[in-house]
Amino acid sequence: MSYQSSEASRFSDLPKVAKVAGLVAAIALVYGIATHLPIASIGENEIGLRLNRMTGSTTELGEGAALVVPGLHRLRVYSLKDRLYKPERSAKATGTAPFQSSEGLSLGVELTIRYALDPSTLAATASRLPPDIDREIVDPLVQGVIYKVFTRYTVREIFSTKRQELQDVIESELKPLFAGDGLVLRAVTMGNVDLPRDYRAGMDKLLSIELESEQMAYTLDLKEKQVKQSALEGDADKVRREKAAEASANEQIIAAKAQEEAMKHVIPFKQRQIEQKKLEAEADKTSRIKVAEGSAEARRIEAGGEADSRRKLADAEAYRVEELGKVTSAQMARDGELISKHPLLIQKALADKLSDKISVIIAPPGDGSFIGSALLGTSAVAQNVPTEAGGAP
Repeated sequence: MSYQSSEASRFSDLPKVAKVAGLVAAIALVYGIATHLPIASIGENEIGLRLNRMTGSTTELGEGAALVVPGLHRLRVYSLKDRLYKPERSAKATGTAPFQSSEGLSLGVELTIRYALDPSTLAATASRLPPDIDREIVDPLVQGVIYKVFTRYTVREIFSTKRQELQDVIESELKPLFAGDGLVLRAVTMGNVDLPRDYRAGMDKLLSIELESEQMAYTLDLKEKQVKQSALEGDADKVRREKAAEASANEQIIAAKAQEEAMKHVIPFKQRQIEQKKLEAEADKTSRIKVAEGSAEARRIEAGGEADSRRKLADAEAYRVEELGKVTSAQMARDGELISKHPLLIQKALADKLSDKISVIIAPPGDGSFIGSALLGTSAVAQNVPTEAGGAP
């Protein structure tokens, strides 16, 4: 009975143990998630490959956050940015010239290989990609191609004349090799070329000679072009002068024709002007004659009128003188009669003539003679006046 009770108590404690174990597992899970977050970040220009260890499937992930459960998933992130690889350059850096030309001369060439991972084949080739892609994949492929290609060309061709062709050949041979390993070749660039010292000295001399010959050829070509230009300018000037002369002659011909055409209208007009001027001259002549005749007739009339006026004036003057003489004679006769009657008037008149400031009282002389008879020498006349006035003695 006691055994059964102990077994029953033990079975009654099992749910409690399960609950405690579940709680511990939950706490452990939360702690693991808190300390090791199952989230990975994939940056810009990157691609992620997540491998599920239980199923063996691979999932390609783009930029952003990715769920990576520890123990279940494995994530590898690859950069899609372009990468640069530069093989060994020249003897200056390593002590040996890495490349050889077709003449067997050693030279150094600065090469730059720009490539990137191919995202379209990355899922299939990712398992074969080593950690150091440059050293384990790119370097062997590039070295195997460029050594072979450089031996096809001379130093002169590598240095100057066929640089672009050399780049194109290297690129065309490397592209399929890179594609087989999941790489994309962007470009092959060839920079500086280090020539052997003796070859460089000879090249410099040859280049200087070629430069001089090219300069001479250029000078001769320039002189020839200048001669041709002078000839063309002379021909052009000749044509220009001929065209100018033709244009001038045509202008003169046109002007002469226009003048001839104008003269057809001008000559009759001039003739009408001459006839009009003749008529105007005759009319002016006739008008002047009429004016002259009118002036002469007016002068004759004026002369006749002036002569008649002068005659009338002369007659009037003669009449005036005659009448004046008659008046004077009558006046003298009256004066004589008055003086004969009043002889003292002569003395008064004499005194008035002498001065207008002297008052003269005239008194008759005792003998009744004229006071100025002694001055006038008329004493005898004065003595005789009474006799004449009284009659004959």
